[in-house]
Amino acid sequence: MASMIPAIAVEEALSVPDSDGEGAGDPQRRRVPRIRFWRGIVLLVAGVYFLIPLYAGMKFSVQNDAGHWSLYAIKDIPSETGFGAAFWLSMRIAGSTMVLAMVLLVPTAVYVHLKLPKMRRILEFVTILPIVIPPIVLSLGILDVMPEFLRASPYLMTLVYVIFVYPFVYRSLDAGLTAIDLKTLVEASRSLGGKWISTLWHVIVPNLRSALLSAVVLTIALVLGEFTFASLDLWTTIPVWIYQFSQLDGHVATAVCMLTLLGTWVLLIAVVSVDRSQSRRARRRTGAL
Repeated sequence: MASMIPAIAVEEALSVPDSDGEGAGDPQRRRVPRIRFWRGIVLLVAGVYFLIPLYAGMKFSVQNDAGHWSLYAIKDIPSETGFGAAFWLSMRIAGSTMVLAMVLLVPTAVYVHLKLPKMRRILEFVTILPIVIPPIVLSLGILDVMPEFLRASPYLMTLVYVIFVYPFVYRSLDAGLTAIDLKTLVEASRSLGGKWISTLWHVIVPNLRSALLSAVVLTIALVLGEFTFASLDLWTTIPVWIYQFSQLDGHVATAVCMLTLLGTWVLLIAVVSVDRSQSRRARRRTGAL
């Protein structure tokens, strides 16, 4: 018994907290942070690689033909011939593509996760095909089989763009569904008398908020940047207008490119901010309960 007293005293001495409130034997206090030099180099090189072209584009868009500082290119964008029609056409196609992609892919992804989990690998392979098949081949094939009334409608591009965004939207939804306990949520809703549509809309969709917002941003960015099919189908969207107008005034066309890129960034930042604010409010409500 007496031999145990020194051991107990030693243990108590080691467990006495120091002035910072941590144990003197805490291994975390002895850990020296290491500077990851190569990680910083890689980030610096990547930043330079992306930022230099953006800087060159912004500089060119705020210059005139003489190379002097001028904002005429930005001021003249709304009044340029065809810009308004191209802008609203792109917005309509982006909105219809976003709605149709969500209507088709959200129930599909949910059903596969619930009822056909073995089909996920097949779907992952199928979603690669729009990336593997060249856009010009896919575009010409669709134009050849579509009826005449759809060829004359700009919403034919909506059907094509749903295929284009399928790889990105499906993977975003798949990641969101994997992160939640989908089966438990559905069983709880069904046990309380909820129908499938009500369960999908009021239970599953709110839990997929982050995945849906990411899918929306990806869809809008892809539609606003797609050129091949719109050009082949002879519809003047924003990318087609930029190509055509660049032969007349490169400063204005570059300014439109830069503003489109800036708008996509602003949309992405807004989506991330909304998602974070809603998550914080949800955590506060949960803590209050």
